[in-house]
Parts: sequence; C-alpha cells; structure tokens
Amino acid sequence: MNRPQDPVFLTPDWPAPGRVRAAVSTRLGGVSSGAYAGFNLGAHVGDEPSAVADNRALLARQLGLLRPPVWLKQVHGVDVVDLEAAGGGTPTADASVCRTADHLCAILTADCLPVLLTDERGSVVAAAHAGWRGLAAGVLENTVQAMRVAPEQLMAWLGPAIGPEVFEVGPEVRAAFVSDDAGCRDCFRQARRPGHFLADIFGLARRRLARAGVSGVYGGGLCTVSDAERFFSYRRDATCGRMASLIWLAD
Repeated sequence: MNRPQDPVFLTPDWPAPGRVRAAVSTRLGGVSSGAYAGFNLGAHVGDEPSAVADNRALLARQLGLLRPPVWLKQVHGVDVVDLEAAGGGTPTADASVCRTADHLCAILTADCLPVLLTDERGSVVAAAHAGWRGLAAGVLENTVQAMRVAPEQLMAWLGPAIGPEVFEVGPEVRAAFVSDDAGCRDCFRQARRPGHFLADIFGLARRRLARAGVSGVYGGGLCTVSDAERFFSYRRDATCGRMASLIWLAD
C-alpha cells in the first residue's frame, strides 16, 4: 500500500449559510495506484477495496467528519432519497436530501455533473448526480421538490463535469432536451463529426434549475476531461476512479 498523501479538495464559492458545509474531492492525494491514482473514492470501479477504504478514512479525517457519508448506488435515474427516512445500507438513488446534522449527502462522479443545493436559511441540503440521462429525465426538479422549501429560497452549485468543448453527443441526446424545452438548442453546437453535437451540461443544468424556480446558481466551468491532473474522467480514460461531492449541516 502506498503511503497516504493528504487529499486536495475544492470548496464551493457560493453564499451558503454558515452551518452548511460542502467539499468536492479531486484525484490529488490518497493511496490508490494505476488507473485509480490517487484519491479514488468509488468502491465499484475495480480499485483495491483496501485502497478505497483508506481513501474514505482520509476523507473523513481531512474534513473532520463525525460520521461517514451516505453513499448511493447511482443508476442515472431520478430518484431522491431522504436520508432521515432511509435507514442503513446503500440506497439506490441519484440524489439525497438531509435536514439534520445526522447524515451527509454524497455523490460520486467522473464526468457527470454534481449539483449541491441548500436553502438560504441552512435548513436543508441536497446532492444530485446529474448525468445527461438523469438531467433530461428530471433529477434536479425531483431534488428541488424533495427539499420541501420554496424554490426561490434555494441556491445551487455546479461542480466539475465534462466541459462544452469536449462533450460530444449524438442527436438523441439533443432531442431528449430540445423536445422538452426548445430553448435548450442554445446549449448545443455542431461538432466536427456530422450529425453530432457538443453539449453544455452546465448550461442545461442552469436551464432545468431555472424552470424549477431556482435562480441562484453558482459554479460550473471546471472540465474533468481537460484537467487530467486534478480530475478523474470516464470519457477520457474509461477505467478510472471517482471524485466525491459532499454537503452536510454542521452540529
């Protein structure tokens, strides 16, 4: 096992209330090696289980967590789990919501868009996994609804994801968004390959959040594919680790 290296985290730049804590891991630090080097937090990608366990222990220690995050079995869907009602285990969902300091919301990504949300009073937090399938199907709208506060009181932060210069998609992806919202055409431009498009997942998320009533949207623009030093990327490497986006309420 490699000697553990302190991980490096990103901190969302948004006007969240003081009791709201949030962090996004990078690939820097940790103990994983090979394709998973170094701070892989995904237990489902083929990395050594002992390395993932050590990385998750580093995560808790570096962030001063009093309890482990509630990891999800993510399936590119739209289900949202309320962590107070979920019980134990690993819920199958693509977003989680929490209203107390008893749980930590967490999602894993390596190109898909992580979205963190809270309200202006710091009474509820949520984390959503917004790949294009879940985004088109309504995972952000479901998350907003599950938070059970007026949408205009919410704010969102968009984490690192595949950027608009490299996110090439087929016509079916564009159709999935444009058929529901014609204005989404502005988030696609012609790629070099005929019939394909470059998609702006950050812009698409902003449109979906705006339609759900959330106007305070921050972040966006960090490209996982283009920044191989800091980020894992499934599109770039196929076999790779996963970063974690976490949000919780302080005691």
